[in-house]
Amino acid sequence: MTLGPVDHVAVVVRSIEAALPRYAALFGWHPAEAPRIFASQRVRLCFLLTGPDPAAKIELIEPIDGESGVARFLAARGEGLHHVCLRSDDLPADLAALAAAEAQLIDREPRPGAHGRVAFIHPRTLNGVLWELLERR
Repeated sequence: MTLGPVDHVAVVVRSIEAALPRYAALFGWHPAEAPRIFASQRVRLCFLLTGPDPAAKIELIEPIDGESGVARFLAARGEGLHHVCLRSDDLPADLAALAAAEAQLIDREPRPGAHGRVAFIHPRTLNGVLWELLERR
């Protein structure tokens, strides 16, 4: 497999605008770019830089309506950790290796993500944590 390092850790928030000042005040982290809508997932997202690239980032995710999976997550669990994302050099091969190792995959094929192709591993596979795999553009 070609997984790693960590690309980002995603945190679900009710409001990106409300969360940004806390991250800036406590850690000095600022957005890599303005928050933007990722329409296919019905969310707004914003990546915070935690250090010089290629350091891991923090992704803030805010639902834009009550219909998305992120909105359901927020309603059920409140704000907090949503997923950890690992980089992949060969996402199809990594998915095949994970399937062979009996990981429960949400995505058996890569799909478009905010910064490349992505796939998710179900939280039941690894102690309740949702894992995203990212093959950057």
